[in-house]
Amino acid sequence: MNNTINSIKWNGYLRKDGKLGIRNRILVIYTVKCAEFVAREITVKAANKDVELIGFDGCTDNQYAVNLLISMIRHPNVGAVIAVGLGCEYVQPEKLADIAASEDKPAYWLFIQNEGGTIPAINKGLDFVNDALEQLKDTPRKEMGFSDLVIGAECGGSDYTSGLAGNLVVGRFFDWLVDNGGTPIFEEIVEAIGLDKHLISRAIDEKARQEIQYTYDKALDYCKSVRQYSVSPGNFAGGLSTIEEKSMGALIKSGSRPIQGVIKVSCSPPHSGLWLLDSTPDPYWMQFGITNPNDNEGLMDLASTGAHIVILVTGRGNVVGSAIAPCIKITGNHHTYEKMNADMDFDASPMLTGESSQESVMLDLAKEIQEVAKGNPTKSEALGHKEFFIPYKYQDKTKICNG
Repeated sequence: MNNTINSIKWNGYLRKDGKLGIRNRILVIYTVKCAEFVAREITVKAANKDVELIGFDGCTDNQYAVNLLISMIRHPNVGAVIAVGLGCEYVQPEKLADIAASEDKPAYWLFIQNEGGTIPAINKGLDFVNDALEQLKDTPRKEMGFSDLVIGAECGGSDYTSGLAGNLVVGRFFDWLVDNGGTPIFEEIVEAIGLDKHLISRAIDEKARQEIQYTYDKALDYCKSVRQYSVSPGNFAGGLSTIEEKSMGALIKSGSRPIQGVIKVSCSPPHSGLWLLDSTPDPYWMQFGITNPNDNEGLMDLASTGAHIVILVTGRGNVVGSAIAPCIKITGNHHTYEKMNADMDFDASPMLTGESSQESVMLDLAKEIQEVAKGNPTKSEALGHKEFFIPYKYQDKTKICNG
C-alpha cells in the first residue's frame, strides 16, 4: 500500500523556474489598505474560484511584507498577477507586476488615482483577469508526485488530542514524505519552549545545530519580552495544562527525521528534507510584529516558502482556509470532526481510540493529500475560505534565506 500511493502521479502546472504547481491561481494584490475594496471587488466580480486576494495594509515601507508579497507572486500555485495600488503608498504595484512578468506570468498593475476612481479601476482589473483566465488555459502541464511536494504544517485551537493524534499523524506523514523524497516544513518555534535539546539533537549537521539554537534562543527571548507564551484559555479548556505540555504535543508534528536547517519566511528550502521555519521577528525593534497573532499568519508564512499545501491541526476546530496554498484541517477529536464536519477535512481520532493503527491513519492522510494535490478541493476551498494576514515585522537582511 505504501509504495502504491507513492507511485501514483498527476499533472502539475509547469512554471518558468521548473517548479510545479497544484493550482493555477490569478493573484489580485492590493498594496495598501486604501486599495483593498477595489482589489476585493475585482475578485468578487470575477466570480471564479481561481481568482484570489491578498494584500498589505501598511502605508509605510516594510521589507518583510514586500518579501512576502514577492514570494506569493513566485509561488508555483500562482499563474498570473494583478497589483492594485491607490497611488500614495511605498509598496509599488508596478514593481510587483514586473516580478510576475519576469516569471513569465501574465501581469498587470494600476493606481486607482490614475484610473479615475473605484469603478474604472475595477473594470480595468476585470478586463485583465478575464484575459488572464483565457491565457492560463494554455499553461504547460508536467507529471509530478510526492517527491515534488512542499507541505507545511502548524497547529491551532489545540486540545489534549492534538499531541496524541492530530499532530502525531502529521509527524508520521512527514517522516513518510521525507523518505519518499518530499519536503515538509514545520514552524511555531514558540511552541517548542523547553525542548531545545530535543530539537538540536535532530540537526543533520553543525550548521543546522547553530541555526536551530539561534532560532530557539531568539524565540524564548521574544516570549519573555512580550510576557506571553503560545498557550491560550482555549487550550486549557481543551485539556492542556501548561506551555510545556502543549510544546511536546506541538513538536510531534515534525516527526523524527533529521532537521536540515532553518529557513526564514519568504524563502524556499534549498533542497528536499525536513525544515524548520523561523517566523519570529529578528531582534532589532519589537513595536510591530507579535509573532503569529493568528493562525492565518502562520499558514501564510508556510505558503511563502513555496508550500503547495498547508496543514492545520486543530483539536477544538477551526474554519479558516488559506490563500494560494490549499489548507487541510485535521483534528484528533472525533466530536469536533462530527460537529464541524463541513469544515474539517480529516479525522485522526481512530489512532487515539485504537480503531486503526498509526500507520493506517497516516496512509489515509497521504491519500487525502494526494487527492488535494490532484485538484480535489479542500473543505475550506469548497466553502470559499481564503484568509490571509501580512503584518509588519523586522527581518535581519543577513539572515533572510538559507543557503
